[in-house]
Amino acid sequence: MNEHKAKNFVVGITGASGGIYGVQLTKVLLSLGHSVHLVVSNAGWRVFKEELGFAASDREGFLNEQFGDCPGSLHYHPIADIGASIASGSFRTEAMVIMPCSMGTLSAVAQGSSDNLMTRAADVMLKEGRPLVLVPRETPLHAIHLENMLKLSRLGVKMIPAMPAFYYGPTTIEDLINFMVGKVLDSLNIEHSLFRRWGDEG
Repeated sequence: MNEHKAKNFVVGITGASGGIYGVQLTKVLLSLGHSVHLVVSNAGWRVFKEELGFAASDREGFLNEQFGDCPGSLHYHPIADIGASIASGSFRTEAMVIMPCSMGTLSAVAQGSSDNLMTRAADVMLKEGRPLVLVPRETPLHAIHLENMLKLSRLGVKMIPAMPAFYYGPTTIEDLINFMVGKVLDSLNIEHSLFRRWGDEG
């Protein structure tokens, strides 16, 4: 992709543990000057409260605090807004990432369910043949989880489970978060320096 031209990306954040992954991905895309269309599930907002200490009653305040200083353009869409731009295939987007992706959302995408904006936007990616990246966060996994992931993988969906590596010597939680965000950016062919690659000088 041409890094000098701003592009539209869709980022979904669900109620799986690890909402900070999606927050950091959004920050990085915005810092590169891209346009991010953000969708957060109701359970995702709950996770922000539990894991990030955010008061769920002030969603606009949270968005301003997290992304207000970023140079790109943030477009927040309520999950019930099925008339949003990203619900239509005629609206051009580069890719969609759901990070983290709950097993409930993954199942809905695998079954073609489009009863909210998150799953509808994912369905648009599939029908338009655009890149869709899911970052599942669950353990242990049972057979239904695995079958749904296999089904989507065979349709071309990129599966990047939230499994940070340790070969690069992470020392902080931020290092682990950046590794996962970096792997997502790799799948989208976006240059970054969020972690030290295997074979690079220490």
